[in-house]
Amino acid sequence: MEQQIAAGQQLIVEPPATSANLGPGFDSLGLALEFRDRIQIRTGQHTSVQISGDGAESLPKDASHLIIAEMYKYWAARGFAPVGIELQAENNIPHARGMGSSAAAIVAAYAAADALLPEHARGGQQAVFQAAAAWEGHPDNVAPAVFGGLSISTTNPDGSFSTALVPLHEQVRAVLAIPSNGLSTEVARGVLPAQVEHSVAAANSASAALLIHALSNDPSFLLAGTVDYLHQSYRGASMPQSTELIAQLRAVGLAAVVSGAGPTVMTLVADEDQAARAVEQIQRFSAQSTVSWRVEVPSLATKGVTVEVL
Repeated sequence: MEQQIAAGQQLIVEPPATSANLGPGFDSLGLALEFRDRIQIRTGQHTSVQISGDGAESLPKDASHLIIAEMYKYWAARGFAPVGIELQAENNIPHARGMGSSAAAIVAAYAAADALLPEHARGGQQAVFQAAAAWEGHPDNVAPAVFGGLSISTTNPDGSFSTALVPLHEQVRAVLAIPSNGLSTEVARGVLPAQVEHSVAAANSASAALLIHALSNDPSFLLAGTVDYLHQSYRGASMPQSTELIAQLRAVGLAAVVSGAGPTVMTLVADEDQAARAVEQIQRFSAQSTVSWRVEVPSLATKGVTVEVL
């Protein structure tokens, strides 16, 4: 017999934006950014959806909304019947820009669903992480969305997921160049080869290892550690403006990479001087680009998704 979720519960869920890959860390590395969606949820007799920000005109405003639909699935898997959900979503994370908007939504759904369960039935962060990574198919975005900070994640032989948090060097910052046009993850993944040569894989492994050292111990290695061999060159044709901006930033010694599947460009910097140089270079590029670019310099999020019970 199914149990019932209590009506009249209210909470606010705030998942962070995330950047995956960071260059060579394909489907493994992820970084949380202090740039959050805000979702307010109340359980009751009826379901309603209000959306502001990105997707306000296009996303469903009924029980088919991703967050509500996945909350119901999370509850059903644990033997709980659905209840009406009044959802107010403030979508601040740009969609289809490689900033983890889908991971933020799914993590918000499962974190909220878990918090609304009776205390004895809650699975906590690990349950949210496992469910969200399974939904996404890879853990690189959902790990920092759940736990915050910098994470190294992998898929285990049994299909479950593991993640480890890596302390960040206090000087590391991120500068984001967000274009006005989007790119779906499906399109970006569709151009990747099924196999690469052993020498290419070896070179990428070396870059990824060096990047971890750069991010946690010595940011002077950021430029060398962000050289990618697995995905960015293949995706270049689908985001030519991003590819050109990355080339220009790297030519002046700045560690620019594609954020996730793109087309946002993220530059990892070691100090305020590098941050200012990156912003200036992006603005100069934007002035001559056929695409408009917005610059953001968010703090790195030390906390993952937050849940505030009202």
